[in-house]
Amino acid sequence: MAPNETRTKDQNKTQPSGASVEAFLAAVEHPVRRRDGLRLLALMAEVTGQEAEMWGPTIVGFGRYHYKYETGREGDAPAVGFSPRKASLSLYGLGGGTASDPLLARLGKHKTGAGCLYINTLDDIDEAVLAELVQAGYRHVMTVLHHG
Repeated sequence: MAPNETRTKDQNKTQPSGASVEAFLAAVEHPVRRRDGLRLLALMAEVTGQEAEMWGPTIVGFGRYHYKYETGREGDAPAVGFSPRKASLSLYGLGGGTASDPLLARLGKHKTGAGCLYINTLDDIDEAVLAELVQAGYRHVMTVLHHG
């Protein structure tokens, strides 16, 4: 959102910012989070075939979808994405419905909650399984959740 624009209360707070993904990741202080962010950037771009885009100040997103709730609220969000937070890596859009359950069982050390997947470091998980999760999540968001 441009600095002179205002957001109505029905709009999603997290909007594409136009900021540089590379500059954001280069500025991540923790060296392991920075390294993992760069690895996730490559993995998600390869799996989705989409260019990375900054959403808000801290989310790296791939693709976008339009959602519309029964309440009438609607907006756009990244199809899948991540943020290298201080406590852990937060990954978004990887729920993928019931298809993700067997993959999560094989992923390795992780936590889930609030629609997110939390990983301490990519060294704790199987990146091939993560790639499958990204693919399943991206497909689910774009075919089931997207209201274009």
